[in-house]
Amino acid sequence: MSSTVTVHPTKGVRGIGLITVIAGIVMIVLGVGVWVVVSQTLSAEEITVSDDANMFAGQHVAGPFTAYAQAEVIDKHATEMADGKTYAQLDQDDPVRDSVMDASFLRASLFTSVVAFGVCALVIGLGIVFILLGSALRKLAGGPQVVIDSPSLTSEGGLSHAAHRADPVEPDRPGAPTTPAPPPERPSTRTAPEAPSTGTSTPPATSPTPPPSSPPASPSTPPENPPAAPPAGGGGSPTA
Repeated sequence: MSSTVTVHPTKGVRGIGLITVIAGIVMIVLGVGVWVVVSQTLSAEEITVSDDANMFAGQHVAGPFTAYAQAEVIDKHATEMADGKTYAQLDQDDPVRDSVMDASFLRASLFTSVVAFGVCALVIGLGIVFILLGSALRKLAGGPQVVIDSPSLTSEGGLSHAAHRADPVEPDRPGAPTTPAPPPERPSTRTAPEAPSTGTSTPPATSPTPPPSSPPASPSTPPENPPAAPPAGGGGSPTA
């Protein structure tokens, strides 16, 4: 016999899903807000990408790509000014030392804005994932109860005969010859043929009946043809 198990939805999962959805919404709002603040602050500096930049030449710096392009141009100009040397490699009395230092500060500020834009994008992406995850949890927790028939155990501790699984079939190895299985034998339902009928029925053989025997003659009964008496007068022989 099998027993019935009822699976109830886990309590509290819908609440966790709701909290996850709210956290995702908050992360998206904060990410978008910080992105706008950084973009407006960077745009207020009135920085324009140099004409000799590899990309976005002449565009207003207000986003992560234009900021990165301008930082690369500043590094290029500072390296040409210091003959390939960095700020730490220049002498203390070198006249270009202050200009190289200012270029380093500008590059660092622009790269900081690029990192800020990247963090905002990461937070917005995580917020979207949280919303999807919370919605999935709420949908799973809101399902109906599920009734499952589980197999019962025998007195020896094993599963009942109905709950045993069939033995797994070993898959065919590649390259191995396959032997077709013989077709199953079907029980024969044919009967022996009957003798053809000739239209005349043969009477069954009977034993011959003996003729009736005549009763024995009684001694007191006279014969049917008595012998003739001799003629009177004696002497004469009968005439043939």
